[in-house]
Amino acid sequence: MNASRLRGVGLIAVLLASAGSFGVTWYVHLAAQAAASAHAAAADIDGMDRSVAPGDDFFLYANGGWLKTAEIPPDRSSYGTWSVMVDRVRDRTRQLLEAAARAAAGSDDKKAADYYATYLDEQAIEAKGIAPARPFLDTIAAIRDRGGLVRWACSNLRTDVDPLNNTNFQTDHLFGLWVSPALDDPSRYTLFLLQGGLGMPDRDYYLDPSPEMARVRARYAEHVRTLLRLAGVADDESRSARVIALEEKIARAHATRTESVDVRKGNNSWGREEFAARAPGLDWDACFTAAGVQKERRIVVWHPEAVTRIAALVGSEPLDAWRDYFAYHLVDRYSNVLPPAFADERFAFYGTVLAGALQQRPRWQRAIDATNGALGEAVGRLYVRRHFPPEAKSQLQAMVKGIAAAFDRRIDALDWMNPKTKASAKAKVATLLVGVGYPDAWRDYSTLEIRRGEAFMNAWRAELFDFETNRAKLGKPADRHAWAIDPQIVNALNLPVQNALNFPAAILQPPFFDPDAPAVMNYGAIGAVIGHEVSHSFDDQGSQFDATGRLNTWWTPEDFAHFKEASAKLVAQYNAYEPIPGLHVNGQLTLSENIADLAGLSAAYDAYRSSQAGKPARRIGELSEDQLFFISYARSWRTKMREPLLRQLLVTDGHAPDRYRVATVRNLDPWYGAFAVKPGDKLFLAPADRVRIW
Repeated sequence: MNASRLRGVGLIAVLLASAGSFGVTWYVHLAAQAAASAHAAAADIDGMDRSVAPGDDFFLYANGGWLKTAEIPPDRSSYGTWSVMVDRVRDRTRQLLEAAARAAAGSDDKKAADYYATYLDEQAIEAKGIAPARPFLDTIAAIRDRGGLVRWACSNLRTDVDPLNNTNFQTDHLFGLWVSPALDDPSRYTLFLLQGGLGMPDRDYYLDPSPEMARVRARYAEHVRTLLRLAGVADDESRSARVIALEEKIARAHATRTESVDVRKGNNSWGREEFAARAPGLDWDACFTAAGVQKERRIVVWHPEAVTRIAALVGSEPLDAWRDYFAYHLVDRYSNVLPPAFADERFAFYGTVLAGALQQRPRWQRAIDATNGALGEAVGRLYVRRHFPPEAKSQLQAMVKGIAAAFDRRIDALDWMNPKTKASAKAKVATLLVGVGYPDAWRDYSTLEIRRGEAFMNAWRAELFDFETNRAKLGKPADRHAWAIDPQIVNALNLPVQNALNFPAAILQPPFFDPDAPAVMNYGAIGAVIGHEVSHSFDDQGSQFDATGRLNTWWTPEDFAHFKEASAKLVAQYNAYEPIPGLHVNGQLTLSENIADLAGLSAAYDAYRSSQAGKPARRIGELSEDQLFFISYARSWRTKMREPLLRQLLVTDGHAPDRYRVATVRNLDPWYGAFAVKPGDKLFLAPADRVRIW
């Protein structure tokens, strides 16, 4: 949830900058449960819009009052629940890193503090100018043949894209290269290769003929030209034109997002000797040697047609175009550790044009995010020591256990599923490996060199360290307990090849989780998150992996046909939503997340009712417990978003916009009873039309 949106509940922040804000009154700590219940119920009325019928627009009913008064800060593209939690974690992390400046030299704490302080020192960065990047720009300028081109391109492939755990299928490196347990044998690590090479978020930004996309393309051309000029590249106008022309050709080579989410289409194992014949134009032996993976005999090619076409471009496009292309991408990627003019220009395009933010975030906030990216687990260890008490871990583990049990019972109740398929599904639930708070073993940063005053090289070395750490896994048994998200990241994650869940410490805070709040509110908020992640094991992708994490058909043909039919109904339901006139939600691209939202919310509701052990439902203030459950869920997606970011996410993101994630309540029978939703209401679905998958 990139911070990047991973394949979790929704960290947007790769851009993916995450999504929103509760008022400070929603969750409060009170001494007595009775007082907590009354206060929380009163607070839940704040921000609602009672003039909206819940059956017409449940998102507005729960959040409309807040939406009327809330303002998106000028340095944001969106604001809401998730943003409040991210901000709280950033503030805590800032204090931790400032205190860590006094840590022992060479310790991970000190390295994180030094990285942060160096990134923060704009005056020192300005004084150095382009000099830190000059040796790399000179190497690019010295490329004289295809061999030099391949050595540069392939020595800079990185593991920053993983289509199993997020919906980002684009990297600005020529190809994405990452290491993961093999799909056919999750006990071992293997190497994956996928399409890359674009500066804008997706192929549609280059190929869509709409006036809006044409405007973005024109501004991108200015961005490329400006960065080349700032880097001291002569004749920046013609050279930027070559970059744009080359990227358009790469975009035409790319697979679409919808094609990319099909895991079986991505599982293409090529032997090393096959690359020359299947993707001519690039010296693959030289490429893999430059990347340090020459010992790998087989590689999974996620986008075979795109890899073939991009390789052909390497062999056919003029060297001048490639030199300009790599020079631009170097300064663009490292703009934030170059003089402020570079960072300001990068923000002007990616922050304002693509996401709609009006001003740059404070440098310290960007420094926090950069330090998280470079030394994530070192920062996470600091965070956990100070802000994650053991009792929070045990409480969440109990909730996970209850919600997994509820999901298990839902499987038992499926009247359409064959007993053999049921047994396999139940085995997946029983063997889920649940990580709460932080990993069992922390990453070792002893070989990562961080130097005060070297912002550019610190970033370069941290990226290389991350790549080399992942590359070193090759040839070793896969670690099922490994985490793919840092403890201080506000998100949660399902890892299908490990049949595992990660719930970082940072998401276990109000308003998602508060031990003093009425239990029903925790079930509607963090409970739905837990259910969502459990359910990812049974979405359109996760359902293809068995209890061991292996890509395996464990369904009977009849059961899978029923599952596909129900999924198709959910695709159609989301295709009908139109957030911007003429621009609809892509129901197929967002299917995994929509299944997880629906099944996860259902399991969380069942788990809550089960936790009450037959006690009759009661009222808390003005609201019934069922109403409070669904309102808590709706408020967890409370968000305002600027239109440019919304447009970008509709094209690139595997999550539906937040208001439509809330709309999944229309598929749950208890929601109808809780709010007396009736025929004629806009969200009403007849019982036969309600999508029921799990």
